[in-house]
Amino acid sequence: MRRLPVLATSALAGALSLTACTNAVSEGAGGNGGTSDASAAAPSYDVSTIGKVDDIAAKLPADFDGTLTVGANLQYAPAEFFGGADGQTPTGYDVDLANALGRVLGAKVEVAHAEFASIIPGIGTQYDAGISSFSINPERVAEVDMISYISAGSTYSVQAGNPKGLDAADLCGTTMGVQTGTVQDEVVDRLSADCQAKGAEPIEVLRYTSQADVTTNLVGGKIDVMYADSQVGQYAEVQTQGKVEQLGEVTDTAPQGIVVAKDDPELTAALQAAMQHLMDEGVWQDILATWGVSGALDSAELNPTV
Repeated sequence: MRRLPVLATSALAGALSLTACTNAVSEGAGGNGGTSDASAAAPSYDVSTIGKVDDIAAKLPADFDGTLTVGANLQYAPAEFFGGADGQTPTGYDVDLANALGRVLGAKVEVAHAEFASIIPGIGTQYDAGISSFSINPERVAEVDMISYISAGSTYSVQAGNPKGLDAADLCGTTMGVQTGTVQDEVVDRLSADCQAKGAEPIEVLRYTSQADVTTNLVGGKIDVMYADSQVGQYAEVQTQGKVEQLGEVTDTAPQGIVVAKDDPELTAALQAAMQHLMDEGVWQDILATWGVSGALDSAELNPTV
Protein backbone atom coordinates (compact mmCIF):
# COMPACT_ATOMS: atom_id res chain seq x y z
CA MET A 1 0.00 0.00 0.00
CA ARG A 2 1.49 3.31 -1.02
CA ARG A 3 0.54 5.18 2.09
CA LEU A 4 1.87 8.47 3.44
CA PRO A 5 2.53 8.52 7.19
CA VAL A 6 1.50 11.51 9.26
CA LEU A 7 4.41 13.94 9.22
CA ALA A 8 5.04 17.48 10.34
CA THR A 9 4.01 20.22 7.92
CA SER A 10 7.63 21.14 7.31
CA ALA A 11 8.20 17.64 5.98
CA LEU A 12 5.19 17.65 3.66
CA ALA A 13 7.16 17.95 0.44
CA GLY A 14 9.26 14.97 1.37
CA ALA A 15 6.24 13.09 2.62
CA LEU A 16 4.49 13.36 -0.71
CA SER A 17 7.38 11.56 -2.35
CA LEU A 18 7.07 8.32 -0.37
CA THR A 19 6.55 5.52 -2.85
CA ALA A 20 6.56 1.83 -3.44
CA CYS A 21 9.70 2.26 -5.53
CA THR A 22 12.79 3.67 -3.84
CA ASN A 23 16.55 3.72 -4.21
CA ALA A 24 17.04 1.76 -1.01
CA VAL A 25 19.53 -1.10 -1.11
CA SER A 26 17.65 -4.37 -1.49
CA GLU A 27 18.02 -8.04 -2.22
CA GLY A 28 16.32 -7.68 -5.60
CA ALA A 29 17.81 -5.98 -8.61
CA GLY A 30 15.11 -6.09 -11.27
CA GLY A 31 15.54 -3.04 -13.47
CA ASN A 32 11.89 -2.93 -14.51
CA GLY A 33 10.45 -3.90 -11.18
CA GLY A 34 10.35 -7.59 -12.00
CA THR A 35 7.39 -7.09 -14.27
CA SER A 36 8.38 -9.81 -16.71
CA ASP A 37 7.21 -12.35 -14.12
CA ALA A 38 4.11 -10.37 -13.30
CA SER A 39 3.12 -10.02 -16.94
CA ALA A 40 3.31 -13.72 -17.72
CA ALA A 41 -0.19 -14.60 -18.97
CA ALA A 42 -1.50 -11.46 -17.28
CA PRO A 43 -5.26 -10.96 -17.67
CA SER A 44 -6.91 -7.87 -19.11
CA TYR A 45 -10.45 -6.52 -19.09
CA ASP A 46 -12.04 -5.80 -22.46
CA VAL A 47 -13.33 -2.23 -22.21
CA SER A 48 -14.60 -2.11 -25.80
CA THR A 49 -18.17 -2.89 -24.71
CA ILE A 50 -18.32 0.20 -22.48
CA GLY A 51 -20.15 3.05 -24.15
CA LYS A 52 -19.86 6.79 -23.80
CA VAL A 53 -22.33 8.33 -21.35
CA ASP A 54 -23.20 11.74 -22.75
CA ASP A 55 -24.48 13.25 -19.51
CA ILE A 56 -21.21 12.38 -17.79
CA ALA A 57 -19.00 13.41 -20.70
CA ALA A 58 -20.77 16.78 -20.68
CA LYS A 59 -19.20 17.47 -17.29
CA LEU A 60 -15.72 17.65 -18.86
CA PRO A 61 -14.08 21.09 -19.03
CA ALA A 62 -14.86 23.07 -22.18
CA ASP A 63 -11.16 23.16 -23.05
CA PHE A 64 -10.62 19.40 -22.64
CA ASP A 65 -8.59 18.26 -25.66
CA GLY A 66 -10.04 14.75 -25.90
CA THR A 67 -7.11 12.91 -24.34
CA LEU A 68 -6.99 11.91 -20.68
CA THR A 69 -3.34 11.64 -19.67
CA VAL A 70 -2.95 9.46 -16.59
CA GLY A 71 0.24 9.31 -14.54
CA ALA A 72 1.14 5.90 -13.11
CA ASN A 73 4.21 4.17 -11.73
CA LEU A 74 4.21 0.99 -13.80
CA GLN A 75 6.13 -1.15 -11.32
CA TYR A 76 3.39 -2.37 -9.02
CA ALA A 77 1.61 -5.51 -10.21
CA PRO A 78 -1.23 -6.24 -10.35
CA ALA A 79 -2.37 -2.61 -10.15
CA GLU A 80 -0.08 -1.08 -12.75
CA PHE A 81 2.96 -2.54 -14.48
CA PHE A 82 4.65 -3.07 -17.83
CA GLY A 83 3.18 -6.13 -19.55
CA GLY A 84 2.02 -7.38 -22.92
CA ALA A 85 4.01 -9.39 -25.42
CA ASP A 86 6.67 -6.68 -25.57
CA GLY A 87 6.88 -6.21 -21.81
CA GLN A 88 6.39 -2.48 -22.35
CA THR A 89 2.59 -2.14 -22.49
CA PRO A 90 0.82 -0.46 -19.55
CA THR A 91 -1.08 -3.28 -17.84
CA GLY A 92 -3.02 -3.85 -14.62
CA TYR A 93 -6.38 -3.24 -13.02
CA ASP A 94 -5.65 0.48 -12.57
CA VAL A 95 -4.80 0.67 -16.28
CA ASP A 96 -8.02 -1.17 -17.16
CA LEU A 97 -9.86 1.31 -14.93
CA ALA A 98 -8.28 4.29 -16.68
CA ASN A 99 -9.32 2.90 -20.06
CA ALA A 100 -12.85 2.22 -18.78
CA LEU A 101 -13.14 5.79 -17.51
CA GLY A 102 -12.01 7.00 -20.92
CA ARG A 103 -14.75 4.98 -22.61
CA VAL A 104 -17.44 6.52 -20.37
CA LEU A 105 -16.09 10.00 -21.09
CA GLY A 106 -15.57 9.39 -24.80
CA ALA A 107 -11.90 10.25 -24.35
CA LYS A 108 -8.66 8.75 -25.56
CA VAL A 109 -6.51 7.55 -22.65
CA GLU A 110 -2.74 7.74 -22.44
CA VAL A 111 -1.10 6.08 -19.43
CA ALA A 112 2.29 7.68 -18.81
CA HIS A 113 4.91 5.92 -16.71
CA ALA A 114 6.49 8.12 -14.06
CA GLU A 115 8.39 7.86 -10.83
CA PHE A 116 5.76 7.58 -8.13
CA ALA A 117 7.08 10.63 -6.29
CA SER A 118 6.70 12.81 -9.38
CA ILE A 119 3.05 12.08 -10.15
CA ILE A 120 1.31 14.33 -7.62
CA PRO A 121 3.58 17.31 -8.38
CA GLY A 122 2.78 16.78 -12.07
CA ILE A 123 -1.00 16.70 -11.71
CA GLY A 124 -2.56 19.53 -13.71
CA THR A 125 0.56 20.13 -15.79
CA GLN A 126 1.96 16.82 -17.05
CA TYR A 127 -1.01 14.63 -16.14
CA ASP A 128 -4.76 15.16 -16.02
CA ALA A 129 -5.06 12.52 -13.31
CA GLY A 130 -3.04 10.02 -11.34
CA ILE A 131 -4.20 6.42 -10.93
CA SER A 132 -1.42 4.56 -9.18
CA SER A 133 -2.53 2.99 -5.88
CA PHE A 134 -2.53 6.30 -4.02
CA SER A 135 -3.74 5.78 -0.46
CA ILE A 136 -6.02 8.60 0.65
CA ASN A 137 -4.82 10.59 3.64
CA PRO A 138 -5.07 14.17 4.92
CA GLU A 139 -1.62 15.12 3.65
CA ARG A 140 -2.44 14.24 0.06
CA VAL A 141 -5.96 15.69 0.21
CA ALA A 142 -4.39 18.99 1.26
CA GLU A 143 -2.57 19.04 -2.09
CA VAL A 144 -4.95 17.36 -4.54
CA ASP A 145 -8.49 16.05 -4.86
CA MET A 146 -8.90 12.29 -4.45
CA ILE A 147 -11.79 10.11 -5.64
CA SER A 148 -12.07 6.83 -3.74
CA TYR A 149 -12.39 3.63 -5.75
CA ILE A 150 -10.75 0.69 -3.94
CA SER A 151 -9.93 -0.44 -0.42
CA ALA A 152 -6.56 -2.06 0.24
CA GLY A 153 -5.00 -3.50 3.36
CA SER A 154 -1.98 -5.53 4.38
CA THR A 155 -1.68 -9.31 4.35
CA TYR A 156 0.83 -12.00 5.16
CA SER A 157 1.34 -14.82 2.65
CA VAL A 158 3.08 -18.16 3.14
CA GLN A 159 3.74 -21.24 1.04
CA ALA A 160 0.57 -23.19 0.27
CA GLY A 161 -0.50 -25.39 3.13
CA ASN A 162 1.55 -23.34 5.60
CA PRO A 163 4.19 -26.10 5.91
CA LYS A 164 6.04 -24.27 8.70
CA GLY A 165 2.87 -23.92 10.76
CA LEU A 166 3.20 -20.16 11.13
CA ASP A 167 0.74 -18.04 13.09
CA ALA A 168 -0.06 -14.52 11.87
CA ALA A 169 -0.29 -13.42 15.52
CA ASP A 170 3.33 -14.41 16.22
CA LEU A 171 5.87 -14.15 13.41
CA CYS A 172 8.89 -13.49 15.60
CA GLY A 173 11.98 -15.32 14.41
CA THR A 174 10.75 -15.68 10.82
CA THR A 175 12.34 -14.38 7.64
CA MET A 176 9.97 -11.87 6.05
CA GLY A 177 10.14 -10.36 2.57
CA VAL A 178 8.81 -6.91 1.64
CA GLN A 179 9.02 -4.57 -1.33
CA THR A 180 11.01 -1.44 -0.60
CA GLY A 181 9.07 1.76 -0.09
CA THR A 182 5.73 0.16 0.74
CA VAL A 183 3.91 0.75 4.00
CA GLN A 184 4.80 -2.84 4.89
CA ASP A 185 8.46 -1.93 4.50
CA GLU A 186 7.93 0.75 7.14
CA VAL A 187 5.89 -1.42 9.50
CA VAL A 188 8.04 -4.57 9.46
CA ASP A 189 10.86 -2.99 11.46
CA ARG A 190 8.38 -2.03 14.17
CA LEU A 191 7.08 -5.60 14.22
CA SER A 192 10.60 -6.89 14.67
CA ALA A 193 11.30 -4.38 17.44
CA ASP A 194 8.13 -5.53 19.21
CA CYS A 195 9.45 -9.10 19.10
CA GLN A 196 12.71 -8.06 20.71
CA ALA A 197 10.91 -5.97 23.32
CA LYS A 198 9.11 -9.08 24.58
CA GLY A 199 12.28 -11.17 24.56
CA ALA A 200 11.57 -13.08 21.35
CA GLU A 201 13.74 -13.49 18.28
CA PRO A 202 13.58 -10.54 15.86
CA ILE A 203 12.17 -10.82 12.36
CA GLU A 204 14.85 -11.12 9.69
CA VAL A 205 13.77 -8.70 6.97
CA LEU A 206 14.74 -9.17 3.31
CA ARG A 207 13.91 -6.19 1.11
CA TYR A 208 13.41 -6.32 -2.66
CA THR A 209 12.88 -3.56 -5.21
CA SER A 210 10.51 -5.85 -7.11
CA GLN A 211 7.35 -7.37 -5.67
CA ALA A 212 7.76 -10.21 -8.17
CA ASP A 213 11.06 -11.04 -6.49
CA VAL A 214 9.38 -11.18 -3.08
CA THR A 215 6.84 -13.67 -4.39
CA THR A 216 9.49 -15.75 -6.16
CA ASN A 217 11.56 -16.03 -2.99
CA LEU A 218 8.52 -17.06 -0.97
CA VAL A 219 7.75 -19.86 -3.41
CA GLY A 220 11.43 -20.87 -3.41
CA GLY A 221 11.64 -20.91 0.38
CA LYS A 222 14.23 -18.17 0.88
CA ILE A 223 11.69 -16.25 2.95
CA ASP A 224 9.07 -17.65 5.31
CA VAL A 225 6.51 -14.87 4.94
CA MET A 226 5.60 -12.23 2.37
CA TYR A 227 4.12 -8.99 3.72
CA ALA A 228 2.28 -6.95 1.07
CA ASP A 229 -0.90 -5.18 0.02
CA SER A 230 -3.99 -7.39 0.09
CA GLN A 231 -4.43 -7.18 -3.70
CA VAL A 232 -0.76 -8.02 -4.22
CA GLY A 233 -1.14 -11.09 -2.04
CA GLN A 234 -4.30 -12.18 -3.85
CA TYR A 235 -2.62 -11.76 -7.23
CA ALA A 236 0.39 -13.77 -6.05
CA GLU A 237 -1.93 -16.71 -5.43
CA VAL A 238 -3.15 -16.47 -9.02
CA GLN A 239 0.28 -15.97 -10.59
CA THR A 240 1.85 -18.87 -8.69
CA GLN A 241 -1.11 -21.13 -9.44
CA GLY A 242 -1.86 -21.59 -5.77
CA LYS A 243 1.68 -22.08 -4.49
CA VAL A 244 1.15 -19.37 -1.88
CA GLU A 245 -1.77 -18.58 0.39
CA GLN A 246 -2.92 -15.85 2.75
CA LEU A 247 -2.04 -16.20 6.42
CA GLY A 248 -4.50 -14.58 8.81
CA GLU A 249 -6.80 -11.69 8.03
CA VAL A 250 -6.41 -8.46 6.05
CA THR A 251 -5.35 -5.62 8.34
CA ASP A 252 -5.00 -1.83 8.17
CA THR A 253 -7.49 -1.33 5.34
CA ALA A 254 -7.68 2.12 3.77
CA PRO A 255 -9.19 3.59 0.58
CA GLN A 256 -7.12 4.51 -2.44
CA GLY A 257 -8.05 7.32 -4.79
CA ILE A 258 -7.83 8.81 -8.25
CA VAL A 259 -5.81 12.02 -8.02
CA VAL A 260 -6.97 15.24 -9.73
CA ALA A 261 -5.82 18.86 -9.40
CA LYS A 262 -7.80 20.98 -6.93
CA ASP A 263 -8.10 23.76 -9.51
CA ASP A 264 -9.81 21.44 -12.02
CA PRO A 265 -13.27 20.89 -10.47
CA GLU A 266 -14.98 20.10 -13.78
CA LEU A 267 -12.58 17.26 -14.58
CA THR A 268 -12.92 16.04 -11.01
CA ALA A 269 -16.72 16.00 -11.31
CA ALA A 270 -16.54 14.15 -14.62
CA LEU A 271 -14.15 11.50 -13.29
CA GLN A 272 -16.15 11.08 -10.09
CA ALA A 273 -19.36 10.58 -12.07
CA ALA A 274 -17.65 8.18 -14.48
CA MET A 275 -16.21 6.18 -11.58
CA GLN A 276 -19.61 5.99 -9.91
CA HIS A 277 -21.13 4.82 -13.19
CA LEU A 278 -18.60 1.99 -13.46
CA MET A 279 -19.39 1.00 -9.88
CA ASP A 280 -23.16 1.12 -10.41
CA GLU A 281 -22.93 -0.96 -13.58
CA GLY A 282 -20.70 -3.58 -11.95
CA VAL A 283 -17.87 -2.91 -14.39
CA TRP A 284 -15.35 -1.97 -11.73
CA GLN A 285 -16.12 -5.11 -9.75
CA ASP A 286 -15.71 -7.17 -12.94
CA ILE A 287 -12.35 -5.55 -13.69
CA LEU A 288 -11.01 -6.59 -10.30
CA ALA A 289 -12.50 -10.07 -10.64
CA THR A 290 -10.64 -10.45 -13.94
CA TRP A 291 -7.43 -9.92 -11.99
CA GLY A 292 -8.45 -12.28 -9.19
CA VAL A 293 -8.51 -9.53 -6.56
CA SER A 294 -11.16 -7.77 -4.48
CA GLY A 295 -11.64 -4.50 -2.65
CA ALA A 296 -13.96 -2.58 -5.00
CA LEU A 297 -15.78 0.27 -3.29
CA ASP A 298 -19.40 1.02 -4.21
CA SER A 299 -19.22 4.78 -3.70
CA ALA A 300 -16.84 7.16 -5.47
CA GLU A 301 -16.41 9.71 -2.69
CA LEU A 302 -14.50 12.94 -3.10
CA ASN A 303 -11.86 13.42 -0.40
CA PRO A 304 -13.40 11.00 2.11
CA THR A 305 -12.38 11.30 5.74
CA VAL A 306 -9.91 8.57 6.72
